[in-house]
Amino acid sequence: MSASNATSSQSPSISTQAIWAIAIPAMLTNIATALIGVGDMWIVGQMDSTSTQGAVDVGARIFAVLFTVMNFLKTGTTGMVAQEGERAGAESQVMVLVKGLFVALVIGALVLLAKPIILPFALDALGAQETVRAEAETYAEIRYWTAPGVMLNLALMGYLIGRRQMTAVLIFEVGYNLLNVGLGLWLALRLDWGIAGIGWSSFAAEYAKLLVVSLFVFRGTVSALALKCLSKVPFRWNSIKPFLSVNRDLFFRTVILMIAIGALTRLSAERGDAVLAANGIMYQMFVLTALLLDGFENAAQVLTGERIGAKDRAGFAAYVKAILWRGFAAAGVVSILFLLLGPFILAQFAATPEVLAEAEKVGWWLAIIPIAGVAGFVFDGVYVGASWTRALLGTMVVASLLYAALLWLTWPLGNQGIWLSFTAFLAIRAVLQALWLPRLTKHSIAS
Repeated sequence: MSASNATSSQSPSISTQAIWAIAIPAMLTNIATALIGVGDMWIVGQMDSTSTQGAVDVGARIFAVLFTVMNFLKTGTTGMVAQEGERAGAESQVMVLVKGLFVALVIGALVLLAKPIILPFALDALGAQETVRAEAETYAEIRYWTAPGVMLNLALMGYLIGRRQMTAVLIFEVGYNLLNVGLGLWLALRLDWGIAGIGWSSFAAEYAKLLVVSLFVFRGTVSALALKCLSKVPFRWNSIKPFLSVNRDLFFRTVILMIAIGALTRLSAERGDAVLAANGIMYQMFVLTALLLDGFENAAQVLTGERIGAKDRAGFAAYVKAILWRGFAAAGVVSILFLLLGPFILAQFAATPEVLAEAEKVGWWLAIIPIAGVAGFVFDGVYVGASWTRALLGTMVVASLLYAALLWLTWPLGNQGIWLSFTAFLAIRAVLQALWLPRLTKHSIAS
C-alpha cells in the first residue's frame, strides 16, 4: 500500500472473512497441538513405568516454562511484520524476519551456554528425586539441544502469521506434532530406546520442522530479499534496538503471567491434595478455553497491526470492535457448553470422589472465565500488533499487583476465593487495556 493510500481518511470495509481466516486456523492449530500432545503421554503409558511417566512430566514442565517465556519471538515478529506489510512492503517484512532470526540465534546460543546452570536448577526446583530425576535428566539432556531450533521456528512462524499465511502455519504445526508422535512410537517402543526415544523424537521433529519451514519461507524472491537485507547490516544497535525493546517487554510480561499462574498452583497446594488436584483440572479447562479464544488474539495481531502500519485510525478502531464482538460471541458459546457439560467433563478427569466433589464446588467458574478473559486475549493481540508492548507490560504489572491483593483478601473464602481472584485478574487486565487504548491510538495514529 502506498503512503498516500495509507494515510487516507477513508476506512476500508471490515472483512469478516479476514478475521475468521486467521482466527479459525489459529484455533485449529492450538487444539491440534494440545490433542496430539496427548500422544506422548500415551506412549509413556505403554512403557509401564511410573518413574518414566513422572520423568517425562518433569521434563515437559521444564521446557514448557523455558520455551513459553521465549514465545515473544513469535508474537513480537508477528506484529512488526503485519505493520511493515502496510507501511513499507515485502522487503521491510523480510528485514523484520532477518532481525528475528538473528535474535533467535543469539538467544538459542545463550540458552545452550547456560545449560550447566539452568538444567540442574530446574530439576532441583521441580523436586525430582532418585530414579525419576535420573530419567528426567536423560530426557532433558537430549531435548535441551532443540533450543536453537525452537527459537528459530518461533521467529519463522511469527513471520508467516504476520503475512496471514495461517493455513501454512496449521499444516506445519500439525505435521510437526504428528512426526513427533510417530517418531516417539518408533524410537521409544519399537526400538526400545525408552525415555531417550521420547527426547530424540522431539529433537528430530523440531529440526525437521525448521528445515521444511525455512524452505517454504525462503522460496522465490524472499531469499533474494533476505540477502539484500543482510547487505544493509541490520544488526547495528540503532537498527535492532526497536525489535529488542518490543521483545524485552513481551518477555517480562510473559514471566509475570507465569508467576501469576504459579501462585494459583501454590495456593491450591496449601489447601490440600484434593483442592490441588481439582484446581489442576480447572486450570486445564482454562488452558483449553485460552487455546480456542487465542485465535482472536492472532486475528487482532495481524489485522490491527496492518491498520497501524497503514495509519488508518478508523479501520483500526473498526477491527478492534469487530474482533471483540466475535470473541465475546465465541466465549459465550464456550460458557454455555461448560454450563451444560461441566459436571460431566469434571467427572471424566477426577481421580477420586473427593477430587470430583472439590471440582464441582468451583466448577461454575468455568462458565464465567471465558467471558472474563476473552477481551484481554483480544487486547493482547491489539497491543502486540501495534507494538505497544511497554503499555502491555504495564497493564500486566498493575493487574498482577491487584491480583496478589485479591488473593490475600479472599483467603477466608477458601477455594472460591482463589478462582474469584483469578477470574478478576483476567477481567482487570482487559479493563486496564481498554482504558489505555484511546490514548495509545491517538498517539500512534493522528486524526
